[in-house]
Amino acid sequence: MPTVVIDCFPSSAHAYREEHAIVAVDVLRATTTAQTAVALGRRCFPVPSIEEALPLAARLEQPLLVGELGGNMPYGFDLQNSPAQVAALEDSSRPMILLSTSGTPMLWESRGAHAVYVGSLRNLSAQATQLAQTHEQVALLAAGTRGEFREEDQLCCAWLAAKLLADGYDAADERTAEIVRRWKGQPVDALLVSNSVEYLKRTGQLVDVDFVLNHVDDLDQVFEFVEDEIVLRRG
Repeated sequence: MPTVVIDCFPSSAHAYREEHAIVAVDVLRATTTAQTAVALGRRCFPVPSIEEALPLAARLEQPLLVGELGGNMPYGFDLQNSPAQVAALEDSSRPMILLSTSGTPMLWESRGAHAVYVGSLRNLSAQATQLAQTHEQVALLAAGTRGEFREEDQLCCAWLAAKLLADGYDAADERTAEIVRRWKGQPVDALLVSNSVEYLKRTGQLVDVDFVLNHVDDLDQVFEFVEDEIVLRRG
């Protein structure tokens, strides 16, 4: 029987790399930002740290440095870790290096799994269909922020897991089943109670919350982390 498990934090990835396909989720904002960039035709290279970002920038042609650490845009970067700002760019030719506090380290910690996907609310149906056709064991891993499994990521993981359960998967543990029960049937604006939303409100970045709320299941694409780049999965 195929199974799906929901877990949180980059450090949890090692428990699933050997036997699972991993879907990394950081709704506010890294995985939404990455999906948005790649869907618009921009190459996207997630990095786990500044130390990885700088030498990669030296190898790429006119890279766009996008990201945050602790919520703050690092010195020398071009844009915040913002799906709304990335979507508003007119030119998609410059490759994007993406850095975030938790989301991009989660992707790197997941390397070595059967497959590593970039998940968000934007491609729930496409991702669920692809997983059900391809993988027997699926781990939905939320990045987490400041030691919290934030509501926006719980909701995304729960909705994706619910689709897999409807396709015949079993919940791997009671925690997974409980998260699905909590969020199944909730409206997307239920995520507004999150501390992530409060932070973005306090810092004048609610445009990204609005972007997430208004871009639910609007992409019919699957995004995979292969070697060092996020690419569209073919076939």
